Amino acid sequence: MSEWVAATAVETLAPGDHVVVDVDDVSVVVFNIDGEYYALENVCTHDGSEIADGCVIGDEIECPFHGARFCVRTGEVTAPPAYEPIDTLPVRVRDGVVEIRDDRWD
Repeated sequence: MSEWVAATAVETLAPGDHVVVDVDDVSVVVFNIDGEYYALENVCTHDGSEIADGCVIGDEIECPFHGARFCVRTGEVTAPPAYEPIDTLPVRVRDGVVEIRDDRWD
């Protein structure tokens, strides 16, 4: 089973902000949306670009290259040209630290 990895301290990730971290050699974006934390693999499923370079609008992130949008909470596509969701990763807060893990291959 995969291990939990410390991503960032809660106090360093303000609501509306996001940070890119490495989890088992996978680039992951961690978001704070209204005090709740979410993690997506840092890749647009339309063209493979890094989604973290996009703008966060409410609970969606928009790909900076072609405008595809994804729900930060679920990874689901909310606007084309993407049609496949982005993988989400489990998130927890423990002792003031946001932790994530990549359980896709467990």
